[in-house]
Amino acid sequence: MENQYPGCAVNTPNHFFSYSFNPNTKWTRHFSQRAEIHRYIENTFDKYDVRPHVRFGVEVTGAAFDEAVARWRVTIRRRDGGEETLACNALITAVGQLNRPSIPPIEGLDSFRGPVFHTARWNTSVDLKGKRVAMIGTGASAVQTGPSIAPEVAKLVVFQRTPHWAMHNPNYHKVVSPGNLWCLEHIPYFGKWLRFQLFWAGSDGFHASLQVDPDWPRPDVSLNEANHKMRELIVDYVRKELDGDEALLAKVIPGYPPYGKRMLRDNYWYRMLKRPNVELVTGSIARITEDAIVMADGTEHAVDVIIMATGFQASKMLWPMEITGRGDRTIREVWGDDDPRAYLGITAPGFPNLFMTYGPNTNLAHGGSIIFHHECQVRYICQALREMVEQGYTTLEVRQEVHDAYNRLVDEKCRSMVWTHPGVTSWYKNRHNRVTVTSPWRLLDYWKLTQHFVPEDFRAGRPGHAPLIPGQEAEAVASVDQLTVS
Repeated sequence: MENQYPGCAVNTPNHFFSYSFNPNTKWTRHFSQRAEIHRYIENTFDKYDVRPHVRFGVEVTGAAFDEAVARWRVTIRRRDGGEETLACNALITAVGQLNRPSIPPIEGLDSFRGPVFHTARWNTSVDLKGKRVAMIGTGASAVQTGPSIAPEVAKLVVFQRTPHWAMHNPNYHKVVSPGNLWCLEHIPYFGKWLRFQLFWAGSDGFHASLQVDPDWPRPDVSLNEANHKMRELIVDYVRKELDGDEALLAKVIPGYPPYGKRMLRDNYWYRMLKRPNVELVTGSIARITEDAIVMADGTEHAVDVIIMATGFQASKMLWPMEITGRGDRTIREVWGDDDPRAYLGITAPGFPNLFMTYGPNTNLAHGGSIIFHHECQVRYICQALREMVEQGYTTLEVRQEVHDAYNRLVDEKCRSMVWTHPGVTSWYKNRHNRVTVTSPWRLLDYWKLTQHFVPEDFRAGRPGHAPLIPGQEAEAVASVDQLTVS
């Protein structure tokens, strides 16, 4: 696992943030930390005999669709720097959206003499005890890291560009009670009931509160009555955590509606800000010197270590791989740097037999489990592959008109959601204010959309060579585009 920063944990309850086919009745905490999550993943990995099918120590650098034989040619780079090419009938990407760190282009960053590292590339060799530490960013990883390191550093200076909403969950730091553990182990369907309860209460149950009410009188700070009540509850909670410090409260309460950006889980973040060795700095960073961070107003903050909690390059999906489809067009030429689109977030025209998990508009920003989304996508992809095998197709390619109609629907729905609020700037949106990352659907909606593979949505072909199954004869047609599935 790449994330090794102090305090690394889930922010979705384990009993939902886990595989439906491998429930764990022995979670020790409601929101487990890194080590327990890692053990669960390894257990699943070995329980289902995945390890023999995985090559470690290699990176996929690119893939090109060979139209002559209807195969993907996948280029991989080994640790020794050597490259090799593999051929496959279908290509599935499972690279995620949040794994390529985003480092802001701050003037002078390279001149800093102390350690500089991103939370996703945590430098375990750096001892923070007694150090003056700068943490740039106040998002999800910062909220987990900050309270974990604040007690041991001499000083922690937190640099905030814009504040985030962070919600209190009474179970966030709690262990699972012996009674719950017994029920999960011995009462039939108790685990499924708990999973549904978490699913509904933590996502679909409040999806409507993230939709814009055009008649709402306070559109600057909230969307509707339910959203405004949520705002008031969080503000009251934060005020108590800050012991009524109104000056600090003004710094940490966002000016946009709740859920406009990723909703965080409070990890004693607000209490941390009250520590005597912690300082919250707002405003813009102008430059970095050999031993300090200089703000736009000229204020200098001397530090020994800089931690970047600055997020990821989420909009550059499939980057830095070079994916080349029909007609030698790359995915980057089709999408640009920040405008990815796909049918159901899974497949795109011009790229036959290419399927994505965690693709465009499939991130969850209203709660819920991304694993649930992944299972929906994998089920759909497996149905597509079964269709190819059973029908003897060598290519399946989503129709352009089907793809475009779906994305118009996604854009229309997103425009009615909180993420397009004019007061929100986030990695959910591209430079044209289009939401490219986040799904506008309830989990139930997406489950329905992906429940059944619809052959009529695709063009299929039997080119007459390189059959899908070795030894299988394929019917020749003049053009793949001439063959439709009916």
